[in-house]
Amino acid sequence: MMIPVAVVTGFLGSGKTTLIGRILRDPGFARTAVIVNEFGEIGLDHDLIASSDETLLALTTGCLCCAVRGDLVETLIDLRRRRDAGSAVFDRVLIETSGLADPAPILHALMTDGGVTEAFVIDGVVTVVDAVHGEATLDSHPEARRQVALADRLVISKLDVVGENAGLMARLRAVNPGADLVPSAAVTAAGLFAPSDPEARVLRLAAVPDQAVGSPFSAARHTDGIETFSLVREAPIPALALTMLLQALTEHCGSRLLRVKGLVEVTEMQGQPAVIHGVQHVFAPPAFLDRWPSSDHSTRMVFIGRDVPRYFPARLLAAIEAEVLEAGSGG
Repeated sequence: MMIPVAVVTGFLGSGKTTLIGRILRDPGFARTAVIVNEFGEIGLDHDLIASSDETLLALTTGCLCCAVRGDLVETLIDLRRRRDAGSAVFDRVLIETSGLADPAPILHALMTDGGVTEAFVIDGVVTVVDAVHGEATLDSHPEARRQVALADRLVISKLDVVGENAGLMARLRAVNPGADLVPSAAVTAAGLFAPSDPEARVLRLAAVPDQAVGSPFSAARHTDGIETFSLVREAPIPALALTMLLQALTEHCGSRLLRVKGLVEVTEMQGQPAVIHGVQHVFAPPAFLDRWPSSDHSTRMVFIGRDVPRYFPARLLAAIEAEVLEAGSGG
């Protein structure tokens, strides 16, 4: 059974540690290994260094705090080794990043390292946003904008101080319209992270803005320099065309394409949609569901990027698909 990994991020002072501490007091989350950052350095190797010489620390909540020195991959592999040996007992892993961290390298490691992917699966990215300082932070710090753009769920803290902040909510929806927005006071342990069930995760990850319905692509622009757009189509996509599309997006867009997520009806696997998940230049291998999770069987792909023309994926797909179909017909 795969071990779900949830990532909690958010800018300095947003309330990540407070939220995690409250969640871990829930008995249902007692069997959780927590990877924490003590130093606040930018980058994967520094973000996950802890200050204790102990490999596993028993917290007063009954959870485990993983304090292995080294990078994320080594930490996760060591955790798995200890779990297999019976010296560590946990059902899930929670990673808390530093306030200045870009979540992308963490997601890259979770998606590409063979020693990690054979045992662990991404369960979602939760970004905590400070309702008091959130708009100013987004204006001043690109790290904060990337944390929001890469999130599956946005938890809004300090609403008890300022009340509803309509401007911030609109800003967050513009940056990442597919993410759930949840007040921190309403967050429960069971509801914070995506279920490990792939269908439930897909329903959230493949959310498409309303304006995308009925059009081949749609875009939401905003002042952060990050653009969100989607591609929706009824016709299935040949498997080779999908593979070539993801490769071409990687080659031409690279780090400018912050995130891609969606469901795709593949010609050779109709009725069993492919789950697409990419972060910058890294795409996880498509995973196929046994069936569509809803009555909507259309292909839906959401793109979040910087300086990526919104028409580019649709036109690129059309050109690739025409080439594949022509080659298949012997033309």
